[in-house]
Amino acid sequence: MQTKHRDGLTDLELMRMHVEALFTHDARGHVVRVNEPGGKEAPRFFLGRTAQGHQWRVRGDVDDALARELAAACAAEPPAGHPPRPSARAAEYAALLARRAPVERTWSGPAYCFPETIEMPRDTVEVTAENAEILRPHLASWLEDVAWSRPMVALLDEGRAVAVCCSVRETDAAHEAGVETAPGFRGRGCAPQVVTAWAHAIRRMGRIPLYSTSWENAASRAVARKLALIQFGTDLHFT
Repeated sequence: MQTKHRDGLTDLELMRMHVEALFTHDARGHVVRVNEPGGKEAPRFFLGRTAQGHQWRVRGDVDDALARELAAACAAEPPAGHPPRPSARAAEYAALLARRAPVERTWSGPAYCFPETIEMPRDTVEVTAENAEILRPHLASWLEDVAWSRPMVALLDEGRAVAVCCSVRETDAAHEAGVETAPGFRGRGCAPQVVTAWAHAIRRMGRIPLYSTSWENAASRAVARKLALIQFGTDLHFT
């Protein structure tokens, strides 16, 4: 039986939205670059697993023979289960890719959507060009992102932003969250508040809010648990 989420979306449909938000694609459906201004080159291979099936992509410079081998391996990949588990066949994909060039980096992690109802937090504010100075001094590195990472939501302490969440990758259908809490304010529950406020803003736009991270990022996964986010899949990237 297929799980249905808000707006009737299945896990597999969410995974398709997720990969389309993560990377730009060429006319053949191959990934090209990370979907952000000045984005770096996409990974050579991406696999997104769900309990209902999988989405995979190769980069445009992967030759057709290797693409077919990877596609065959993905077709044999079992369902991810509930909750989705990491692929047990990562070494097989790495070995296929290594025949052409060394695998320089492997990345994996869970992908989440938001529950039907999420409580709107207080004490958050949208960051715009007009009030962007609130990002100083704690989160000044985000100033250059205000123009394109919209919506951007901040939690304030004494009028200064101490946590921020914004859209770091997006399509007309879905937005991916990027979040940071200033070092001196971590462990106080700031991140869940800004992530929730951001998700509300995305839904008001008629878009789907998505959240993903790596298995090694314990703090980010703790935010997902705190907000009772729903894991719909797992990501696996090889560069």
